[in-house]
This record gives sequence, structure tokens and C-alpha cells, in this order.
Amino acid sequence: MSSVNKVILIGNLGADPEMRSTQAGRPVCSLRIATGESWTDKSGQQQDRTEWHNVTVWDKQAELCAQYLAKGRSVYIEGRIQSREYQANDGSTRKAFDIVAKQVTFLGGQQQEGRQSKPQQQTSNQGEGWGNQQRQPQQHPQQQQQGGWNQNESIPF
Repeated sequence: MSSVNKVILIGNLGADPEMRSTQAGRPVCSLRIATGESWTDKSGQQQDRTEWHNVTVWDKQAELCAQYLAKGRSVYIEGRIQSREYQANDGSTRKAFDIVAKQVTFLGGQQQEGRQSKPQQQTSNQGEGWGNQQRQPQQHPQQQQQGGWNQNESIPF
């Protein structure tokens, strides 16, 4: 019997990306993504809940996330859930669940101080396992973003 471990998130960054490298020099970027839901309870009151997700992005995709993303930016994430154990301050062993990204798509976009101009939408796939095909943003071929980046052109990875 086969199994599936796939997660799709659309949310906003709660903090700027944290870029680092492994001891072997492999780039890795940590993202903190917020997703939310709203509903009306039995008494007619509006209720809101925010879930926070730790997302890990590797290699060239990690470098692009660190370069183009900032707190508040909307992103689409496809990946898988991975658990890890760690020692809490009180000495107990705890378990955390993280998302390991296979694809990150930058949504929206705005100019922010100290950051490069961000494209409206940018997609990248990490070439490991499923999802090796490159998806391109949908936009009329004549439209181009400032700075000359055409959203219908491939992003070099």
C-alpha cells in the first residue's frame, strides 16, 4: 500500500526569512507562515484562529526566499510534514512538526525598504522526488514587471 505525505499552504510570513548554511555549505532558509480561518459560532459571534507553520526550504530555492521574501509577504507552499524531537528547557523530550518545502510560489508583492523589488509571482520547484516540473505564473505575455522580469520567462534554477 502506498502513502501520501503532502501539504499545501497559502499564508503570510510572520517574520523575515532566516537564512543559514549547513556545515557542508548547503543553503537552508526557515520561514514562519501564518494561516487563518474564520467562522461564526453558535451564538453568532465571529471567531478567528491563526495557525503558525515552520517551513524549511533548501538549496537555490532557499536563497531566492531569503532574497525576495519579507515579513507580511503571501506565499504558496507545497511540501511534506516532517517530525523532529528536541529537548525542552525542563529536560523533557518534545516533538515538533515542520513543513519541508518542495515548491514555493511568491504571491502578491510590494517594494520594501532595504529589499530588492519583488516580482508579483515567482515559482520554483526543488528537483527532488515529486513535482520536478517547473510551473510558470499565468499572465498575459505582453505584461512585464518593473526591472524587466517577464513573469512568463523561466526562472533559472
